[in-house]
Amino acid sequence: MSGHSKWSTIKHKKGAADAKRGKIFTKLIKEITVAARMGGGDPGGNPRLRKAIDDAKAQNMPNDNVTRAIKKGTGELEGLTYEELTYEGTGPNGTFFLVEVLTDNRNRTAAEIRKIFDKHNGTLGAAGSAAWAFEPKGVVTLEESAATEEQLFETAVGAGAEDVSLTGGEWFVTTAPSDLDAVRDALEKAKIAVKNAQFEKHAKNPKTVGGRDAQVCINLTEALEDNDDVQKVWSDFDVSEEELAQLSQ
Repeated sequence: MSGHSKWSTIKHKKGAADAKRGKIFTKLIKEITVAARMGGGDPGGNPRLRKAIDDAKAQNMPNDNVTRAIKKGTGELEGLTYEELTYEGTGPNGTFFLVEVLTDNRNRTAAEIRKIFDKHNGTLGAAGSAAWAFEPKGVVTLEESAATEEQLFETAVGAGAEDVSLTGGEWFVTTAPSDLDAVRDALEKAKIAVKNAQFEKHAKNPKTVGGRDAQVCINLTEALEDNDDVQKVWSDFDVSEEELAQLSQ
């Protein structure tokens, strides 16, 4: 799949580890609050909120937490106002990084993100320094057992999907951003279980890294993801299966 690296697949599977660190609820609550503030508190008419609630349910977040977050977003309850920002930077071997954050203090967050880049042999760049290397995509994820390749091509591509690929025991269906909802709805209508559906930033020209560069890129990604204000980290580095096996030893 174009732009969908093996390291991206590893990141999909490390959600459980993130949850153990107790950070996933904080990030989900911020996203629900912002989604409700921007598009209203009805998930039926607010796709972003619907996605955030689905993600919260997948992490077994109590309904009370979800409801409070929505009410803070709509103004029914008092709460912090979060700002959406994207930071851009570079890592080893000319790799590019996009860091999407939700913050109530942009000065604090900028200082923290800069410190992380500096600590991991990277550089925080100016606006536009890395964004050009990525393109927005919609991605629907399914378990390998959910459907055959023929079923996916017939249903997903018929609804507008661009590509279907199998990586690490999961199907990844790529769409244009505007077609994500239609493709997901078509799969669900066909009784094909969807694991996840989200917008992603895919590298136009992924860079394969190895050795110390690969380890530094992974460490930088994980350090950024560990920050409470960071919602998503997109990068253009890829690591071979052999290299990942060595690094995981």
